[in-house]
Amino acid sequence: MRVLTKSRFKLALNCPNKLFYTKKKEYANTELEDSFLQSLAEGGFQVEELARMYYDGGVLIDGEDWNYKSLATRTKELLTQENVIIYEAAFLFDNLFIRTDILVKRGNYIELIEVKAKSYNPENQHNFTNAKGGIKGGWKSYLMDLAFQKHVTQLCMPNANITAKLMLADKTQTATVDGLNQLFRIAKDKTNRTGIIKQVDDVNKLGAPIITTTHVDGVINEIIEGKHKALENMTFLEAIAFLNALYQQDTYANWPVSWACKGCEFKVTQEQEQAGMRSGFKECFSKQLGWSKFEFEQPTTFEIWDFRRGGKLFEQGKLFLKDIHKDDIGLKAVAGRLSRTERQMLQIEKTIAKDVTPYILTEELAEEISQWKYPLNFIDFETSTVALPMFIGMKPYEQIAFQFSHHILHKNGQVEHYSEYINTTPGAFPNFEFIRALKKSLETNEGSIFRYATHENTIMNAIYDQLMASEEIDKQELCAFIKTISVSKNNRVETWHGERNMIDLCETVKKYYYHPYTKGSNSIKAVLPAILNTSTYLQEKYSQPITNIGVSSKNFEEHHVWLAMENNKVKDPYKTLPPLFKDWSDDDIEHTLSGITNIDNGGQALTAYGKLQYVDMSKEERTALKNSLLKYCELDTLAMVMIFEEFRELVARSV
Repeated sequence: MRVLTKSRFKLALNCPNKLFYTKKKEYANTELEDSFLQSLAEGGFQVEELARMYYDGGVLIDGEDWNYKSLATRTKELLTQENVIIYEAAFLFDNLFIRTDILVKRGNYIELIEVKAKSYNPENQHNFTNAKGGIKGGWKSYLMDLAFQKHVTQLCMPNANITAKLMLADKTQTATVDGLNQLFRIAKDKTNRTGIIKQVDDVNKLGAPIITTTHVDGVINEIIEGKHKALENMTFLEAIAFLNALYQQDTYANWPVSWACKGCEFKVTQEQEQAGMRSGFKECFSKQLGWSKFEFEQPTTFEIWDFRRGGKLFEQGKLFLKDIHKDDIGLKAVAGRLSRTERQMLQIEKTIAKDVTPYILTEELAEEISQWKYPLNFIDFETSTVALPMFIGMKPYEQIAFQFSHHILHKNGQVEHYSEYINTTPGAFPNFEFIRALKKSLETNEGSIFRYATHENTIMNAIYDQLMASEEIDKQELCAFIKTISVSKNNRVETWHGERNMIDLCETVKKYYYHPYTKGSNSIKAVLPAILNTSTYLQEKYSQPITNIGVSSKNFEEHHVWLAMENNKVKDPYKTLPPLFKDWSDDDIEHTLSGITNIDNGGQALTAYGKLQYVDMSKEERTALKNSLLKYCELDTLAMVMIFEEFRELVARSV
């Protein structure tokens, strides 16, 4: 039986062509769907179970989603009662199928409550719509989802008075009890199904609510009535009819390709294609634009880093890099550094010329390096934001800093993995212990400190605020330390710029260095393997056991060798580490979690931390996962060392 579910409906609103490719084994999909990992990362399990406690006494419609008729029949039977609360209520009408998080029936009145591990501010009059009444982009998928639920429920219960609500984390509220996030543990039963083990049975023990219900019936009704377009020029009901017909007939929509196709998940890797898997992305461009193997092998504007004119050029038929000129990208130079558009032009020119040599502003890079003070300190943080606060006074999604790594590069070339910190104890709030350990580690010398990107500075600002609101005895001392190594964020009343403010190595890369192998990306996981593949210095050094080259490690054996060759290329060191989750690579996790709004610094460590916090595991499993986290974080700071070493060599050779 083919049914248009709400998940398929949401996917098709993104692009109707995807409806043809989804759930077909022959088509590759980079966004692997794993509800366990997603809910683990964003706190969905805990929020959903907490929400049910506020609507206690409900009946769970348990069963697999594909058993549509059975689930809908059981729901219909329960709805014969005058008053009832149902979890995961199911409705089926003319091949449209939905399940609701919480349904409350009181006589003829029905409440549909969609629970999301997403925060909002109830004091904001424009949470979901802008001043002109349009739906905000970040909320569109949620509201369309709920509108679909209300529409199908109303079709099944035409005489019912139905209201739609969202239940969200209220970021204006603070926890009034300790340990709220540990009251809902995650376990899998013998059939490998995920379940929640509650540590509390009385809603009054939860303190003041930190997730609240908000009425969204006004905007939901506007969607259903056609005020907000669902698909191009289609109203909501027109879109449902169109998509339902497509799915029933298993028909390709032939929806026009566009710049948005850049993010299509139905793409194949070379290995997948060799194994016979198909690419929905390629089929769309072949059918609509007549592309052959030749066109797919040509570099396109999709590859250009941070390209803000791509949509306009796509409409003009300019898709290939060979057709792009400096006027197309609005080329503008900036004195003393590479501008965004200069980097884009470098990428275009080097790609067309098949030039794989790096581009360096050597004099400018040398000038910046001359200002850095040895020994050099490289640090990396691993953090999480949890929906349910750990302690009294904390708000939903406050930052949790649970791990750091610290490498020191001495002037004589010695590389020392000087210190590290990790706290994975369930329910422990690590931030103040974290900052004390970081202070102790960095105050052993007066050298320059490096981070990669802005995340570490953001965390310093967050911990500063947490300390100021705390009663920690040493909070003034810790806050003073934070000010020395960070800069205040733009929206603060109190401002500072530390004398040892962390230097952003990513900004250094952007300013003075471009490597064609990165394809425009400035992520450390793109820059490191690119540099390793062209740096003879790094290849010679790191192809030896670490003890032979003056590199110490806290997590790898003395004979560990960082670099290995594969198909005449240096193998990415990150890919030599065991995956944090069985059967899941780092790339799989990143693709799966890429759409979660609370994740801004990578998903692997955050998800692993969530597992250590909330999932019941054996001591051996916990130890193995913790050790893997230590290895990943150590590599993050060693990667920064390697990048700097290459910069130092480039400058030295130019003298």
